[in-house]
Amino acid sequence: MKIALAQINPTVGDLRGNARRIVETARRARAQGADLVIFPELCVTGYPPLDLLENPSFIEAVQRTLDGIARAVPADTGLIVGAPVPNPDRVGKRLYNTALLFENGDLVDSVRKTLLPTYDVFDEYRYFEPARERHVVVWRGRRLGLHICEDMWNNEEYADYHLYEENPVDELAAMGIDLFVNISASPFSLGKHALRNGIVEEICREHGAPFVLVNQVGANTEVIFDGDSRVHAADGTRLLCAPSFEEALLLWDTEVETGPCPLRHDDAADLHDALTLGIWDYFHKTGAFDKVIVSLSGGIDSAVTCALAVDALGPERVRSVTMPSPYSSPGSVEDSLALAENLGIPCPVIPITPAVEAFQKMLEDSFRGTEPGTAEENIQARVRGVTLMALSNKFNYLVLSTGNKSEMSVGYATLYGDMSGGLAVLSDVYKTQVYELALHINERAGRAVIPTSTIMKPPSAELRPGQLDTDALPPYPVLDEILRLYIEERLDLDAIVDATGHAPEFVLRILRMVDRNEYKRRQAPPGLRVSSKAFGLGRRLPIVMRWDREEIRAIAHGAATPENAGS
Repeated sequence: MKIALAQINPTVGDLRGNARRIVETARRARAQGADLVIFPELCVTGYPPLDLLENPSFIEAVQRTLDGIARAVPADTGLIVGAPVPNPDRVGKRLYNTALLFENGDLVDSVRKTLLPTYDVFDEYRYFEPARERHVVVWRGRRLGLHICEDMWNNEEYADYHLYEENPVDELAAMGIDLFVNISASPFSLGKHALRNGIVEEICREHGAPFVLVNQVGANTEVIFDGDSRVHAADGTRLLCAPSFEEALLLWDTEVETGPCPLRHDDAADLHDALTLGIWDYFHKTGAFDKVIVSLSGGIDSAVTCALAVDALGPERVRSVTMPSPYSSPGSVEDSLALAENLGIPCPVIPITPAVEAFQKMLEDSFRGTEPGTAEENIQARVRGVTLMALSNKFNYLVLSTGNKSEMSVGYATLYGDMSGGLAVLSDVYKTQVYELALHINERAGRAVIPTSTIMKPPSAELRPGQLDTDALPPYPVLDEILRLYIEERLDLDAIVDATGHAPEFVLRILRMVDRNEYKRRQAPPGLRVSSKAFGLGRRLPIVMRWDREEIRAIAHGAATPENAGS
């Protein structure tokens, strides 16, 4: 049997476009001799469709689209696609997340998803009813262990904790199968390739069956999908691997020996490719803008953001501007202009001093008798934000904001200033990773696209004379280690102190900065997710809350209890 793995990039809600892509890909696969063509989870709607699933007209249109796909696929070709399907019962959620097998215009069989993730960026139990039983799909004499994405992720035999009681993979294997087939919409995060690979290898070795995984590729708002579709032999050996971050069509002949396929990934390269894909799809799938624009400060964040935008969209769709203030160093302007020249994009200079002075004059009476401070500094950032948005409105530019995860974590950013924009490219990238990206961009280009002086200069917001980021923050390697342990590893004070050796008071100050800046992050543009725990869709904390970490620690350690807290 020849099986085609169709790693496609659907757009959420674009039923016509997704159907066209599915049919065209199936026809190409058939022309190459494919007997069965397999597509990703919810490929008809795109993933994640979110509350579109609550619209009855949308669900009705999905069913009509499925009928059209089934009729348009070449004869004598099996087709597996993912789509939401109505629940026929009067009890439970109204939909099932379903894998459907069509042939010659008919529905041959269908499989409902069992394990519905409700964590991080996932909220499937909001919409879908879980399958209550599993069954093997028999097609052309082959017994297929067809299942959907999360259904394979409860198989970590040595995990300390399992989210679900059911293990669909084990159940299917016990029924007797020839081949596992998994259709997925599994998002990218750094290290996900190795994790996914380990899970599939373990399943193959445990059950002695080959494994086909077809994963969505592309970006839908914050969430980026890397593809990474593959075929594993019964002993776990990778036989075929699709390229990451691009569409692909792989053909596997079950009767022909192939492989092995090596697994090679570099974090900086994966970050680059994920972010450029995120920019490309946000720009093209929204279809709302003519170009993007980046404010260049001469610093590393804006330089990397702009270089990524050019790599994603080409210089013809990228514009930049530099807006010096009285505190901008000559080197910052020079570095901005040098970067723009290296990238082949225009970079007009718009000094903001007249506007800053006008605001200072306007606020003179209100500020009289106070010492200059953060309010005056932030006027500069907000003037730049207003200028960027004016250019956006006039020329239909998408503003790419440039703040990194380190700054967004601790609130080292100005609301309605440098946080202005439509897409936050680096909001899930720590400052130390931004430097790694800069070096990778230059290495990839074979020249210093990002000026060496930009990479070497100490980070500064340049909002007052001699200002450095280290005036307000620890050195970024120290800060980033604590932030990663707190945000991504979900460790708290004592565990972070034990892991880092830093003083509790020092760590506590940083954690409090993260906690009290939730209100800022809630007003930030959507950011591209590249870690296991990003701000936004995958991290939900209340803005209005009152809790004291020291008091919580005391209660946890038995020093206080709710009943005696007021005594």
